[in-house]
Amino acid sequence: MKNSQQQQFGGAKKKGESILGPLEKRFVARWVDRIPNWLETYHLTLLTIPWTGLVIASAWQVRNTGEISWFWGVSVAIFLQYITDLFDGAVGRARDTGLVKWGFYMDHFLDYVFQCGLIIAYALIAQPQQNLEWWFFAILAITSGYMVNSFLCFAATNEFEIYFLGIGPTEIRIYFILLNSFIIFFDSHREYFSLGVPIYTGVLSLGLLFLVWQSHAKLWVIDMKKKREAADPDE
Repeated sequence: MKNSQQQQFGGAKKKGESILGPLEKRFVARWVDRIPNWLETYHLTLLTIPWTGLVIASAWQVRNTGEISWFWGVSVAIFLQYITDLFDGAVGRARDTGLVKWGFYMDHFLDYVFQCGLIIAYALIAQPQQNLEWWFFAILAITSGYMVNSFLCFAATNEFEIYFLGIGPTEIRIYFILLNSFIIFFDSHREYFSLGVPIYTGVLSLGLLFLVWQSHAKLWVIDMKKKREAADPDE
């Protein structure tokens, strides 16, 4: 009965796949059995907390010292969070830990915490005279909207989907690591933030609008189909 209930929980398996998904699956299948026995699925999930701390600490050092090289710590944290996030569910399934719903809840809540940590980090290294605080607040609100959309659709369909046009968490992490490298190598007191941050906010807004429209249309079709079936059971 327990296994049947877990299979009915849509959060146990994500719908769709990202561009790098097939490569990730082969990588995980090869290395999941080599994770030390003392390192459990819940340890891997909770490691997102210190990785978030590393993100904020690295950005704080940039702000206090003016040394942009400290920002490499943010990319290190992104990579470490990727590895632990990649293997936490796989370890749980391989060892039949049973923490399906706990893992779903805590994994994605901590993803949100890590996301907030990243936005705080970029806000910390922006120059105070650029007055970008409200832009970073908007970025936090908009990126949170993507997560809200996924969870609301999941509640309505029991299908958990976090991929957008083949782009998922892995591709987004790669983008942030490349962005960090650009910031470090081409640092010039980050004047480009004044233009780049508003543009990025606009792009995120358009993407969220498209995603919400797509979700609304999908759920509308589902509701109308059920309405027709209820009106005409023989249809």
